[in-house]
Amino acid sequence: MDPGTLIYSADSGGFHDPPLLGQADAVAASYQLHWMDLIRTYTSALLEGSLFFLLSVLALSLTLFDRSDKLYYWIAAAFLLSVLDSLTLAITAWGQLASVQTTDTLREVLLNPLILAVWVMVWRVWFQLKRPAWLPKAVLVLTLLYIIGNLLGEQLIFGLVSPRVAGPFHLLSVCARLALLALLVLTVVLGIRQQGREGWLVLPAVVLLGISKFQDELAVLHIHETWFPFGVSFTLFQMAQVLLAIALFILLLRRLLLSLRIQRQQALDIKQAAEVQHVLIPEHLPSTPNLTIHTEYRPAREVGGDFFQIIPNPTDNTVLVVAGDVTGKGLQAGMLVSLLVGAIRTAADTTSDPLLVLQTLNRRLLGRGHAQATAVALLIAADGHATLANAGHIPPYLNGIPLDMEGALPLGMIPDADFSVMHFQLAPNDNLVLISDGILEATDPSGQLYGFDRVQQHLRNNLSPAALADAAQHFGQEDDISLISLTRNPLPA
Repeated sequence: MDPGTLIYSADSGGFHDPPLLGQADAVAASYQLHWMDLIRTYTSALLEGSLFFLLSVLALSLTLFDRSDKLYYWIAAAFLLSVLDSLTLAITAWGQLASVQTTDTLREVLLNPLILAVWVMVWRVWFQLKRPAWLPKAVLVLTLLYIIGNLLGEQLIFGLVSPRVAGPFHLLSVCARLALLALLVLTVVLGIRQQGREGWLVLPAVVLLGISKFQDELAVLHIHETWFPFGVSFTLFQMAQVLLAIALFILLLRRLLLSLRIQRQQALDIKQAAEVQHVLIPEHLPSTPNLTIHTEYRPAREVGGDFFQIIPNPTDNTVLVVAGDVTGKGLQAGMLVSLLVGAIRTAADTTSDPLLVLQTLNRRLLGRGHAQATAVALLIAADGHATLANAGHIPPYLNGIPLDMEGALPLGMIPDADFSVMHFQLAPNDNLVLISDGILEATDPSGQLYGFDRVQQHLRNNLSPAALADAAQHFGQEDDISLISLTRNPLPA
């Protein structure tokens, strides 16, 4: 019995040579040496497949961080195809599951054309090339021609076509391979023009990959494309794939380091923006003899979208309070807060009329895309007379009861918007509380909102602003929480 597998002959096993005569141990040792040589020869295929499998898992794991980036999907596809190619070769070499004819048909007709085509797309997406726009369609057409040319031109399936018919299809296969190689090199050259060093690192491996697709033509020219270092088979195609994997690993590592550097810079920018916002949101309240004021501010992120300003006028002892909530969260909302706080300060220099202040803020937000905000402006005179203007914000609570006022559009929606205005009187010891929707929209794990009823109950129980903010935050904070409590001081005796 010949100790071989189907990669050597279609009828492996049985009598092929005169039987070996000799000691049983010697014959067994000879057979064992033959099998060990077979295993050692194709060990590189298993090692290569294992490496490519790990790289494909790495590429797929990177998609979890950014599903919109198609690059990682193309990289995973390239390595998974290489895994199939390596495993097919190893299974055929070490077992009886598939014949060499089946293996060659699968590898030459399907896997090799797809591997070359996918690598073209990998580098196109990597270098973010938009032109030539026809390149993906050209890759698809050439891949199909490559498959057809190998299927009919390489005579892998006995009797499928005659040798006379196979000749033109073999020429078609050669032309398709040359064209795909040209597109692959063109893609990398365009990448070199656009990004420089990255392209030069890839170019040698890409050229080697293209050359390895002409192993039959190289054999005719007596150019060897397979070597056996230490008895292990190593082909030009495997060398090109390993070089591509090394180049891609270096580029991914470089890309990761650049991404970490950008993230650190963005984190620093957000931290600086949060520090600027701490300056804009007053921590130390101005002196207001007629009012006792307490505030709480709990942003959902480092940079919040709620804002408030308390501006006393020592000339007539009035106090202007402006509070609001910018749509959105994060850095963009924080930048709008900076814009609005500056506009409030500018408007307060010329007027203390709450309606005029809101109209000024409305004009500042118009024409800035989707920049919108809700806001209230409140002016409290020394005698307790209060004027309140509202632009889509939650009405304040007076002694635990929400003020009944008409609704209005938020800031930044339409020019010359009509904002609701009301007048009322603050008696001594009256308490007025302004809140943001972050308190109402706090959500517990079961999806239940904190809601108006809980807020009203807390205010009727005369809880401090800090206690109300803590309650909403522990309930389940989803948005920025801000709260202003104004109590009119008793009249002096």
